[in-house]
Amino acid sequence: MPSEPIEAEFVHPPALSEKQEEQLRQLEREGPDSQQTTVLDIEGAHPEALIVTFEKGAGEDPREWPKAKKWYVTLVAAFLCLAAAIGSSLVTGDLLGPVEDLNTTQEIVNLTVTCFVIGFGIGYVIPPLFFAPLSEVVGRTPMYCVSMLFFFIFTLPSALAKNAATLVIGRQIAGLAASAPVCNVGGTVADVWAVEDRGVPMAVFSFTLFMGPCVGPLIGGFIAERAGWRWLYWVLFIFSGLCFFLTLFMPETIAPVLLKRKAERLRKETGDERYKTAQELERVPFTQALKIALLRPIIMLFTEPIVIFFSFYLSFIYSLLYLMFFAFPIAFAEIRGFSMGMTGVTFISIMLGIAGAMLVIPYQERLYAKVTRYGIYPEARLYPMMVGSITMPISLFIFAFTGAYASVHWIGPCIAGVVFGFSMLLIYISANSYIVDSYSAYAASAMAAKTFLRSEVGASVPLFVNQMFHHMGFQYAGLLLALIGVAIAPISFIFFKYGERIRRGSAKATQAVRRTSPVDEEGKAWDASDIEKKR
Repeated sequence: MPSEPIEAEFVHPPALSEKQEEQLRQLEREGPDSQQTTVLDIEGAHPEALIVTFEKGAGEDPREWPKAKKWYVTLVAAFLCLAAAIGSSLVTGDLLGPVEDLNTTQEIVNLTVTCFVIGFGIGYVIPPLFFAPLSEVVGRTPMYCVSMLFFFIFTLPSALAKNAATLVIGRQIAGLAASAPVCNVGGTVADVWAVEDRGVPMAVFSFTLFMGPCVGPLIGGFIAERAGWRWLYWVLFIFSGLCFFLTLFMPETIAPVLLKRKAERLRKETGDERYKTAQELERVPFTQALKIALLRPIIMLFTEPIVIFFSFYLSFIYSLLYLMFFAFPIAFAEIRGFSMGMTGVTFISIMLGIAGAMLVIPYQERLYAKVTRYGIYPEARLYPMMVGSITMPISLFIFAFTGAYASVHWIGPCIAGVVFGFSMLLIYISANSYIVDSYSAYAASAMAAKTFLRSEVGASVPLFVNQMFHHMGFQYAGLLLALIGVAIAPISFIFFKYGERIRRGSAKATQAVRRTSPVDEEGKAWDASDIEKKR
């Protein structure tokens, strides 16, 4: 699933069965046909072909690689994610320095964050158009190498910038380059780890995805305080260069490419042209693949109620995260006189909340297993989101009424940060899981649509957040955000109750039904006497 953002890969319990995932892994194609077509079907349609598959126990399948090799691939991919996550927020450690040195305005310097995140959003659409089809031909590793090389190179102009234009344009191109690895790393981990073995790798990626953006201002404040704002970019330049170096030694993991190489070797060794892979026999024309990748996410964003409302909700949550990168300095540096380094330390509060939510997630898995014992249905994923939708406005109310006043102890807005981080992760994981479950056959397109909107909305935050908090007043700006959180909180509850009815009205959504009792082979619900007989 090369075009699928990483959030869709780690839905747990998994949205796809092992059989469905294996077919997607070999065919790398989205849509209901990809889940219904099997290798046996392809063999039946092409009796003259000799289908090339992985030989069990031979180490050809990445999932049979030694653990050390799997972990090398996993950690390199995690580094790529971390570089992109830190790259989006590290520069917030000092946004005043470039204003003075480059003789520009605060709004222009804030574009260094906006343009990078815009690049993320555009990149979530561009890779499905070009990188995904290309990865089926040359593999994921060359895509990582090229993308990280551009990320590495175009971070340098920002470090050396003599004017604001160089600074902003360099960030725009770097953001575009950084998005491609993030889109593909989820597929890389799914390539090498079976579903039952992904627990620890999932924890590693959860850290890089959700805590990575908070690490940026945490270390950025101290770097800028001691070495100046340019060293923010030099550190990012060095780190991205290290990531690029590691990708040079990263083995290929994508199944269709590995099988294609095996088929080419067999054809060359035997002279028999009948050796083919399932992907080669069932290949979708390149133009058709591009058309689907371009149009389907946009169509779903405007026609599917679940995608529309959950994209809007997650866009608000994501924009709040980037808003905190600017609001925390106002609350702690401007109002309380904290140094840049100590202001960065306050972001630990958000990280603590995220860590707390990660500890709670296993309880959701138990609850999910309990409520789906008679059959799975997407709405069972929404319990954490319903909790988070209540606690999120609470965190914003606390932040608004404690952050605005120097007389209030600094622990007040930090408590708000803890509750915010906790709520954000609960909402994010739950909503993503619901989208994937609701569109299991079209998960990549649904997630791409959501991620595109989320990134573009988040990118707009730096353009207005300072004006908002300064002109409205800190307390009233925070209050407005809290009231918006209250207004949209019912979304999760509405879809929990009416989601099944909404899904039935969609041609792309799954039609799973919520069951409160067992059913027989004909789909007839058991009554009390049937259950007693079964016992």
